[in-house]
Amino acid sequence: MDWTWYLFRFDGRINRALLWQALLIVAVLAALLGTVGQLIHLVSAEGSPKLSIKLDFDFGLDDLFKLVDPRAYHSLASVDRTDLILKSSGLALFSWIFLATGIKRLHDRDRSGWWIVPFFFVTGLFSQFSDLLPDSNWMLPFSLTASSLWLWGFVEMFCIPGSIGDNRFGPDPLADIEDGCAVPPAKSWDQSREIEFVPPRASPPGGMHVKRDA
Repeated sequence: MDWTWYLFRFDGRINRALLWQALLIVAVLAALLGTVGQLIHLVSAEGSPKLSIKLDFDFGLDDLFKLVDPRAYHSLASVDRTDLILKSSGLALFSWIFLATGIKRLHDRDRSGWWIVPFFFVTGLFSQFSDLLPDSNWMLPFSLTASSLWLWGFVEMFCIPGSIGDNRFGPDPLADIEDGCAVPPAKSWDQSREIEFVPPRASPPGGMHVKRDA
């Protein structure tokens, strides 16, 4: 597999398994990045001597929508510079991986990559600012719409198989797997190559004999 194409490029198609695999890869990378930050604090005697590993299975993108929330900037003064550098680096990397794999997965469903906007960005922004919205009944349709979009996007990208055969975005990613798993047909038994008819002679008796080199 071309890992550069898989994790960082936007063309082509991937199946559900590769999207779930990307989710696991990002979770492990996020955990390692958090561990590196804790080790840096331990070396500089700024943190507690206890290490913890946290697996984040949402591509670590919760902080992405905080970039457009002015309330998040008030807490930047209390954030350690090391944590800020690690978080910003990880956020940029994980966001790119999510967009690259998510768009290719939408291509597998024969959908444009722009569907990532309602499935991901609209629902994420609504969740980020939902506590600022008035608590009234007329907000219920917006909440239901955002929840429906999130559920639709999850089912579309992570659950439903892709379109069968080639589509406008490329060949079927499962075609090579199916071709590689195909079992070649068994070779038929050729009687003429293993049995010969010997004409009658004085010795040995005539009849059918199995070839010695068969």
